Amino acid sequence: ILLLILLLTTDALSRSFLSRPIAGVNEMVQVSIIGIVFLQLADAIRTGRLTRTDSFLTLLRKWSPRLAHALEGIFFLAGATYMGLGLWGAIPLLKESIERKSFLGNEGVFTVIVWPIKAVLVLGLAMCLIEFLRQAGRAWHAALVASPNTQQSSESASS
Repeated sequence: ILLLILLLTTDALSRSFLSRPIAGVNEMVQVSIIGIVFLQLADAIRTGRLTRTDSFLTLLRKWSPRLAHALEGIFFLAGATYMGLGLWGAIPLLKESIERKSFLGNEGVFTVIVWPIKAVLVLGLAMCLIEFLRQAGRAWHAALVASPNTQQSSESASS
């Protein structure tokens, strides 16, 4: 990422002061961003760092932990479905880019082959699908073993 920032900065300065852009910077940035996002997305899901709003689940967890975990499992299943749809659409595009030997850029100036980044996208989507299914299973397991109601547990403990 640091090299990408240095490349972008150098290109911007070169465009501004020398009127000479660095060939291929736009293509390298496009390819790099796709790779960066899809290589870290599954890990973000695994570690719970994927951006989401869970204030409703937090409130629900106080009232009914089982329902909160079950609902969270449904949310993870929706994420898996979304990744599955993305994967279903990305695999034919990967196959097509390999068959056609697709590239980005201008011949004679700068080109980059497209299929490796599409392979990273497919791999990333597949890993996200697996991780969402794993998280859904974990949430549903937690729903089965959670106490039915937190308030009842705390009331019986004080008796």
